Amino acid sequence: MADKLIIFDTTLRDGEQSPGASMTRDEKLRIARQLERLKVDVIEAGFAASSNGDFDAVQLIANNIKDSTVCSLARANDRDISRAAEALKGAQQARIHTFIATSALHMEKKLRMTPDQVFEQAKQSVRFARNLVSDIEFSPEDGYRSDVDFLCRVIEAVIHEGATTINVPDTVGYAIPELYGNFIKTLRERIPNSDKAIWSVHCHNDLGMAVANSLAGVKIGGARQVECTINGLGERAGNCSLEEVVMAVKTRKDYFGLELGIDTHHILAASRMVSQTTGFVVQPNKAVVGANAFAHASGIHQDGVLKARDTYEIMRAEDVGWTANKIVLGKLSGRNAFKQRLQELGVQMESEVDVNAAFARFKELADRKSEIFDEDILALVSDESVTHVKEQYGFVSLSQHSETGERPTASIVFTVDGLEVKGASEGNGPVDASLKAIETHVKSGAEMVLYSVNAISGSTESQGEVTVRLQNSGRVVNGVGSDPDIVVASAKAYLSALNKLHSKADRVAAQG
Repeated sequence: MADKLIIFDTTLRDGEQSPGASMTRDEKLRIARQLERLKVDVIEAGFAASSNGDFDAVQLIANNIKDSTVCSLARANDRDISRAAEALKGAQQARIHTFIATSALHMEKKLRMTPDQVFEQAKQSVRFARNLVSDIEFSPEDGYRSDVDFLCRVIEAVIHEGATTINVPDTVGYAIPELYGNFIKTLRERIPNSDKAIWSVHCHNDLGMAVANSLAGVKIGGARQVECTINGLGERAGNCSLEEVVMAVKTRKDYFGLELGIDTHHILAASRMVSQTTGFVVQPNKAVVGANAFAHASGIHQDGVLKARDTYEIMRAEDVGWTANKIVLGKLSGRNAFKQRLQELGVQMESEVDVNAAFARFKELADRKSEIFDEDILALVSDESVTHVKEQYGFVSLSQHSETGERPTASIVFTVDGLEVKGASEGNGPVDASLKAIETHVKSGAEMVLYSVNAISGSTESQGEVTVRLQNSGRVVNGVGSDPDIVVASAKAYLSALNKLHSKADRVAAQG
C-alpha cells in the first residue's frame, strides 16, 4: 500500500492574510464546508487568539465540520494555546498548531529572545498543548533559514514532549527545490526520534517555487503532509497551491507513489468559491483552475486533441470539476430547485429567511439574464444583502449617461445606515463618474489600489464581477460586486469595500 499524502489547507488562516482577503464568519464556514466536500484532511480554520471574530469563526467551523480535522494556529504561549483549545472544543477531530521562530534573525530582531529561551518556550508550549488535545503540530517559523544544529535540538525536544506533526516552513519563499528537499531529509536523518512524527512542508511562493519546493520536500525529504491554499492564496506572492500539488501527485503517481484522499471533482468549485469570496481573481493561465487550463488555441493542438485527448492533455478537465460548468437554472425554476442547487454547491443558508432572500435575488437576476450558471449563484449568495452582513452602505439604484465627445455623468442612490442618500458627479468614464458620485457624499479619503473586471461566465450576457481594493490609514480591503451591468457591479464593489473599511476587525500577524 502506497503512503498517503496528508493535505493541510490553510486558506482560511494563511490565505486570509493577503491584503484585503479577510472573510466574514459565514463566508469562512461556507468555504470550510467546500473543503470538507473536497475531502481535505486538515482545515486550518484560523488563529483563535488573534481576535474575537477569529475565535468565533474557528469555533463555528469546529462545531460544523465532521469529516476533516479542524486546526487552530497558536503562538507558543499558554494564552494562545488555551484559546485555541477552547475554540476547538466542539470538533470531532481537533489539532493545535503552535509555532515559534527559530532563525537567528527572527529570534534576535523579532522575538528578542536567546536560542535557549526559544528552546524552552517551544518545549513548554507543546507540553501544555498536549494536555489539551492529542493532535499537536509544531512549526519552527523561518525554519529553512535556521541553524541546522539548533533546529535539530528544538525539534527533537518537541517530539519528545508530544508533537505529532513537525512542519518546516519556508516562511519567506527563499528555498530552492533540491536544497529544501535535502534540508528536510537531513533533519529527519539527524533527529533520533524523527520517526515518531509526521513531517510537513509549508512553502511560500516569493520566487515562484512553492509547489516545486513542497514536492521536493515530499519526494526527497520524505514529508507526508503538504500545507497549501486554494488558488495559492496568501500574503505577498502567495502559498503553495492545493490544486497544483494534488494534481501533480495524482497525475504523476508513477513518480511519487502516494495516495491522496482528495475528491478532485470539487477542486474547481472550491477555486471559484474562494475567488468570488475574497475578490482575488484567478489568472486565465493558472494551472488546473484557470480559464485557459484546458483550452487549445493552436490548430496543431486542436487537431491532436480531437484525434486523441492524451496527445496534449495530461489530465481530464472533468476530473477537477470542469464539466460541472453547465446551465443549471432559469427564470422558470422553482424555489426547491434553487435550494437543491445551493446544497449541491456546498452552500448552506442559516435560515429559511436567508434562502428566501437569495431566491428573490435569483429571480431578479433570471429576469435580466436567461442562463444562470453555478458561478452566478455563488456570486449571488456572496452578496452582502443576501448574507445579512451588517453594512453601513447599501446599493439602491444608479443611472449614468455616456456619449462619445461628451463628459460622462452618473447619479446614484445608496443607503447610509439605512437612510437613502443621493450623489451625482462627472467622470472620465461611466465607472469613474459613478464612484465619484458615491464619494461626493461619503468622502472616505481612501485610495483605490486595484480595479479589476472579470466575467463570471462566458458570453456577452455574463454577469460582470468587479473587484475594488481600497487603502486608507494602513488598512487594505477588497470589495466585490457582481451584476450584468458592469457599472452597477463597480458601484456595488466600491460600496462593499467601504463597508469593510468601516468595519474595524482586529488582525494579528501569524506564522507564514
